[in-house]
Amino acid sequence: MVEVIVPELGESIREGTILRWLKQQGDEVQEGEILLELETDKVNLEIIAETAGVLQGVHKQAGATVAVGEVLAKIEAIDGQVRAATDDHKPASDAGGRTGPRTEPVQTPPESHPPAAAKSDAPHATEDRPLRPTPSMRRMARSAEGAPERQPVAPTASVASAAAPAPEKSTGAPAAASAPSEPQQRPAAPADGHRISAAMEPGRSDEKSVRMSRRRLTIARRLVEAQHTAAMLTTFNEVDMTAILDIRKRRRDRFREEHGVGLGFMSFFTKAVVSALRSFPALNAEIRGEDMILKQHYDIGIAVSTDKGLVVPVLREADRLSFAAIEGEIARLAQRARDDSLTLAELQGGTFTITNGGVFGSLLSTPILNAPQVGILGMHKIQERPIAVNGQVLIHPMMYLALSYDHRIVDGSEAVRFLVRVKELAEDPESLLLEG
Repeated sequence: MVEVIVPELGESIREGTILRWLKQQGDEVQEGEILLELETDKVNLEIIAETAGVLQGVHKQAGATVAVGEVLAKIEAIDGQVRAATDDHKPASDAGGRTGPRTEPVQTPPESHPPAAAKSDAPHATEDRPLRPTPSMRRMARSAEGAPERQPVAPTASVASAAAPAPEKSTGAPAAASAPSEPQQRPAAPADGHRISAAMEPGRSDEKSVRMSRRRLTIARRLVEAQHTAAMLTTFNEVDMTAILDIRKRRRDRFREEHGVGLGFMSFFTKAVVSALRSFPALNAEIRGEDMILKQHYDIGIAVSTDKGLVVPVLREADRLSFAAIEGEIARLAQRARDDSLTLAELQGGTFTITNGGVFGSLLSTPILNAPQVGILGMHKIQERPIAVNGQVLIHPMMYLALSYDHRIVDGSEAVRFLVRVKELAEDPESLLLEG
């Protein structure tokens, strides 16, 4: 027997979630054939068969959380003989030593059956305290009986809920329940109070429970951790985008013809950030215990939004790249992110992050640190605004910039001067060419 185990998943990743099995118990598999897909905090991985044989002992189904080194199944090697394991007329032994006809496991969507790891949080009965059913247990019991029972549930609050968008308020009437043998009178209540009570009732037909993906759960956890562990502050400034827009207008077509990629804003701000980091190295550092690690390399994380959540692939050695190389590499990483084909190496080791909420229309925001980094620059929407120029009020294309930083090792004066330096370089983009 060859065990199928969860392999080492990379730096700081100790567990994953089974997305789906491509092979089922009793299937013959070939060496190198994909057995299942595993979702981790950062990327999805394929686990392959290390030998040819018959897949046996599958005991972790889709939706289950599994740890590095955990055995998922076993492969019984093919020896050229007709195998008892594949003979449907012969009983097979299960993990508990019992025998019986082999049956195919039923794949259940994660929405219906939570993974085994989540069940550890359920209450347990003791001699002193009997098991009390939770609201979710009561809902499942009522669903099984086919007779929903309405019981008001007190609303609860959660820290994690702050990281997720609030559900839309529903004003529809609750689903009809089976009528009892004798009608019961509802106590009179104001219309608004009735709607509030109805909105809190479990099992409504206009609600849908969707299990959060491991990536979404990890994003939520890391964002909350960043706010709890770092002394995070944000400073703001604005940049006049006139010069950059002028260069792009004059050079855009020729740039694309020569380099095969468009001239965007990210190359200008990446260059400006690298230059400012050289002048203020504390923003290109991280905290390890009681030490401050100052880094002399500039690996810039570029935040990319995908259907499965935000990922931050890393632009390696950005200080050594030309404008064209930066634009080409960002385009490549963004496409790989949207195709869900990034590798762990492409996501690890960034020293500073840039995020551009302006592509979605954001005018101003406070970005959250990408730990263990101590600085992140937020770009925003370019909007024409009246500004004073040499005593005259003129309309210029302006962009707000936001720098969030860890005040434990970055002083306020450093953060402000860093952001001013980025602003000055962006407003005089020719200086970036000279520095490059």
